[in-house]
Amino acid sequence: MLLAALVTLACGYSVTALAARSQAAPSAQRDCGPANAGKDPSAAKISAAKDKAGIKAKKRKCLASKVPAPSAASYANKPATRAAADSIAKNSALNRDWVRATLAQAHMLPEVVRAVTPAQDPGVRNWQVYRDRMVDPVRVEAGVQFWLRNAKTLERAERETGVPASVIVGILGVETIYGRRMGKYRVLDALATLAFDFPASHPKAPTRATYFLQELESYLVWCQATGRDPLAVRGSYAGAMGMAQFMPSSWQKYAVDFDADGRIDLFDNSKDAIGSIANYLAAFGWKAGMPTHYPVQLDSVRLDLPALLERDIVPSMSPAQMAERGAILPPQALQHAGLLALIELVNGNDAPASYVVGTDNFYVVTRYNWSSFYAMSVIELGLAIKAQIPARTAPH
Repeated sequence: MLLAALVTLACGYSVTALAARSQAAPSAQRDCGPANAGKDPSAAKISAAKDKAGIKAKKRKCLASKVPAPSAASYANKPATRAAADSIAKNSALNRDWVRATLAQAHMLPEVVRAVTPAQDPGVRNWQVYRDRMVDPVRVEAGVQFWLRNAKTLERAERETGVPASVIVGILGVETIYGRRMGKYRVLDALATLAFDFPASHPKAPTRATYFLQELESYLVWCQATGRDPLAVRGSYAGAMGMAQFMPSSWQKYAVDFDADGRIDLFDNSKDAIGSIANYLAAFGWKAGMPTHYPVQLDSVRLDLPALLERDIVPSMSPAQMAERGAILPPQALQHAGLLALIELVNGNDAPASYVVGTDNFYVVTRYNWSSFYAMSVIELGLAIKAQIPARTAPH
């Protein structure tokens, strides 16, 4: 999990997510990630990610081998770190000395702590501003090129899982702009910081710290299983890795070797990234052929907005129940066989909120990132890209 990399499953924020991770063969080049990972694509020269669709990767300087600045606080010799190392080694049958030595080389990153610290005045979010940032010309054009390079793989993923190619492409675009921004932090440092120094001011600090400690354990297990150097891999400030921004536990559970080359690589292999995202959404209950959402209008006379929003994004009302509470649904939504949810997309203080009616598939997209803004931007980015594909493939 995307944002492109915000803390989703872990922190309850809008994210890019906390998604799945890949099992790739050890390679110093692959462990680096792009040399400009994490930079604004509009302000920096972007190195195209090397994939098996024939795109040649430019040479890039390996940032992964660089250690944090000397001012960064080390976790070496801290009692809590040693206790955690011993517990991880015991739980996952890892060599205790290796775990201790690895965690001793982790460093606390103040910028990661700041990133997950709740703002004193968060203000009111604005869907239109968020959408304009995610469904922008850079992502749309990059998405069109990615789709054209990987058309056969996208078709296969949709055929086998029922997950539309547009949703897969939308996720990859929002998360990392198709591998261009996979994260600049050492994953070991990011996860250790969030496990041992999660800000106490967060209302769910103990739960979040526990979650990240589990992800730290999953990361070490993944490194041992794949031969990765735990000091070399880079990702988001939340510890998400690769083109699909999978967390270590998701990588282990949902990442797949979609091109059957004997390894799972979500850093440089578009086929594995596509298949893994489709597998992730399918595992969370994606229903083939079901729309993600329907348009809706609100009847001001009969409107019971608190009741319509009571369960937030969780589908919990039949079309008839929604209509009774003042939702005016189009014919296709009235005929929907499952439950629905009213999705509120606030537009700051100066404009009325936008609304759609979400289905079970909309909810599945939010399992990648717990944010209605995120899910809607993924859907709209994918559709904007899809709309351009026929024109790009038509004979001239």
